[in-house]
Amino acid sequence: MSGNPTSREESFLVRGGTSLNGEIAVAGAKNSVLKLMAVALMAEGRTTLTNCPSISDVPAMADVLRHLGCAVEISGDTVVIDTPSELGHVADDKAAQRLRASVCILGPLVGRHHRAVIAMPGGDAIGSRPLNWHQNGLNALGAQTHMDHGRLVAEATELRGASYNLSFPSVGATETFVTAAVLAPGTSVLKNAAREPEIVDICDLLNEMGARISGAGTSTITIEGVDGLTPVTHRVIGDRIVSATWAMGAVMTRGDVKVSGIDPMFIHVVLENLRAVGAEVETGTDWVRVSQEGRPRARDIRTLPFPGFPTDLQPMAIALASVSEGVSVVTENLFEARFRFVEEMVRMGVDAETDGHHAKIVGRERLDSATVWASDIRAGAGLVLAGMCADDVTEVCEVFHIDRGYSDFVGDVRALGGDIERVPTQR
Repeated sequence: MSGNPTSREESFLVRGGTSLNGEIAVAGAKNSVLKLMAVALMAEGRTTLTNCPSISDVPAMADVLRHLGCAVEISGDTVVIDTPSELGHVADDKAAQRLRASVCILGPLVGRHHRAVIAMPGGDAIGSRPLNWHQNGLNALGAQTHMDHGRLVAEATELRGASYNLSFPSVGATETFVTAAVLAPGTSVLKNAAREPEIVDICDLLNEMGARISGAGTSTITIEGVDGLTPVTHRVIGDRIVSATWAMGAVMTRGDVKVSGIDPMFIHVVLENLRAVGAEVETGTDWVRVSQEGRPRARDIRTLPFPGFPTDLQPMAIALASVSEGVSVVTENLFEARFRFVEEMVRMGVDAETDGHHAKIVGRERLDSATVWASDIRAGAGLVLAGMCADDVTEVCEVFHIDRGYSDFVGDVRALGGDIERVPTQR
């Protein structure tokens, strides 16, 4: 399980005129596995995670944990983390800056050892994601936090149960508060909590380890502090963003794709939007099937926290609008820099413009092939789907982004009938 170390110098060549058809199984969620790996810091001993995706962010997170004193083994879809009785509390700057999810070690370290130092995390270039909500939650529990030369420092003499009301249902801040509160004496209540399935997955793992958490998946999470946790084996939930990528790709390319390994309720709003543009949608216990005949209809979409339309799928929404019949408006309510994707679609001949949080896209029958650049994981995937709808060969550059979030992306596209290859970036 590793990303391609040379992928910063590699591109994908995508030949247009093909459609996605067939069946595909998705692996565990990127937005879950990295956080679950961090939760392993909270229990001395061996934690085992199964159904892990083969993405480059997993070994990157393993490096973060190793620097803190853990032994981490990655084999196939299984990650085994041996956590020592005493952990380091200073995250490696280079490792943390490569990985936005490195912030998720903050709550476990403060919760278990009452101290943590992490560099401002890196990751996708999609806009500002401040740490003040994380700090405020930790402060409510009794920690003291401050910034010091680009690092967040958090320490506490003791933690205690507390109530905290998030001003925005931030996924990361929810994770930080919950993990820090699990070992704090007393009762903690988090209001306006994030409701994403990945939050539920984290709370499920913690409860399996001995935590007492209720309300995960709702806007109010209650945590009764416990004295300690024990390691367990846990299966990562299926990746809803990858699942929806293939579903939306089926609509864009007028194909027919069945995706297994996903709870359809995780992408319910996405599927409803696909039905609205003209797709046929079927669902089962752990699968969805999406097919499209003819050109999709234009549809206005706005991103919102779960259960709304995911911001991670905003590039796919814009790509879909680009080949739809009519004019669509896509509203981004979470990350302001995600509209960088629109610039790449303009390179492909799309009539599109942005105004603040809104992008207006005039759809066209066929896109122009072009050389385009991925600015983040999901933008890269969206550009590949757009390339499948173009008139010739599209080069998608900086594909290391895609490697961070999709297991064997080229293999999956090919398995579904796409014409794609990985090549050295053309200069």
